[in-house]
Amino acid sequence: MIDVNSFFIMLICILSSILLVVLIILGIKLIGAVSKFDRVAGEFENRIKKIDKLFGIVDTFTDSMALVSDKIIDGVVFGVRKVFGKKRKEDDIDE
Repeated sequence: MIDVNSFFIMLICILSSILLVVLIILGIKLIGAVSKFDRVAGEFENRIKKIDKLFGIVDTFTDSMALVSDKIIDGVVFGVRKVFGKKRKEDDIDE
């Protein structure tokens, strides 16, 4: 007949073996999930790089357009000052 201590030792060995098998299966599934996540993260990183390049192009374009518009506005302001500045000087000379 089996005594209580031997029974509990056998029960613990059987349960620990089952736990070990379950942990191995979960570890293999976790490795598969991590590899899938790595692929998705790599694709996401590639898309982010492409979008970053697009934003760089848009930033360069807007900077150049701002420079052109600043030059046009400076030219218009200079012309207006020149036109109105001469009238003021001519008015001062006549008086």
